[in-house]
Amino acid sequence: MVQIFRKNIMDIPMPMNLTVYWNFGSLLGMVLVLQILSGAFLSMHYVPSGDSAFMSVDHIMRDVGGGWVLRLLHVWGSSFFFLLLYFHMGRGVYYGSYRLTYTWILGAILFLLSMAVAFLGYVLPWGQMSFWGATVITNIFSAIPYVGGALVTWLWGGFSVGGPTLTRFYTLHVLLPMGLAALALVHMFFLHLTGSSNPLGVASKSPSLVPFHPFYTSKDISGGLVVVLIILVGSFLSPYLLSDPENFTPANPLVTPTHIMPEWYFLWLYAILRSIPNKLGGVVVMFSAIVVLFLLPFIPSSKFQGSSMYPVNQALFWWWVFSLVLLTWIGSSPVEMPYTVLGLGLTVSYFLYFMLAGLCSQLWDYFIFYSK
Repeated sequence: MVQIFRKNIMDIPMPMNLTVYWNFGSLLGMVLVLQILSGAFLSMHYVPSGDSAFMSVDHIMRDVGGGWVLRLLHVWGSSFFFLLLYFHMGRGVYYGSYRLTYTWILGAILFLLSMAVAFLGYVLPWGQMSFWGATVITNIFSAIPYVGGALVTWLWGGFSVGGPTLTRFYTLHVLLPMGLAALALVHMFFLHLTGSSNPLGVASKSPSLVPFHPFYTSKDISGGLVVVLIILVGSFLSPYLLSDPENFTPANPLVTPTHIMPEWYFLWLYAILRSIPNKLGGVVVMFSAIVVLFLLPFIPSSKFQGSSMYPVNQALFWWWVFSLVLLTWIGSSPVEMPYTVLGLGLTVSYFLYFMLAGLCSQLWDYFIFYSK
């Protein structure tokens, strides 16, 4: 067992020029373990019932010894998980890690599964925003022709969001993280088969490879300590910084919040959904924004991986990041002018990046390397 661990983890050859941006994967694994452990303890006191869910969360915060710490760590851990996930994916896009096709596609599946787990968990406190967020998001599936209505009724377990919805969401929220952890291990397995990308975007030769331990374990441990410290500081000093005030009110199907919105890490997708005036069109465009990530490995190839060797692609990448940040802000804003028009323009900008990045890199290769 020790030999297997050394061969597959400690002695894996890694490029010697990896920077701190390659730490995000290991940090994600660490936060995932934190989320699973804290969630397991919270589930021991949570009651998945429409009548008792809100009060059981209050009971955890007030009466269970250390319950408030576990819940706040879980809340902050979920936000930090997505922050690290976006950094990890952004690094992959910038440095061309999507060229490792199977590894990238598995990572995109992990992203989808993480979104599902996070949404299911957001519903569980059964506050006003949880209830109405579940109502709005599940209603998206009603736009699917022919089967949409039946699918939504099946998701709800009835004709509206209620107790059966909460019970099945709780069950899935407990089960899916196990699949998430298993897929993460498969993701790592494929990464070890193909080797890691690197900042230069060129193939690493054996003389430039070093063992994972101790060269990168020290970086991962240092990064992990920093992440734990930030989560603890956030949990203790600003516990509800990322929470919606509406969620401190028990779910009431007769009172609709003034402005319904999901957690901050879904706001960019919510802004894309709202930017299209047609319901079905908005759903299609929103899911296309995720599907396009699966298509990245199949864009026309260039001489080097990623954007590090292409100045135009670097500018396009940072404009794409800026568009995502603005979409996140627009998703938290009211559905009115000028946010609707800005959201539409930034949605077009989001998709344009994927169309232009491969073309620009190929043109750059042609003029620099092949026109001589």
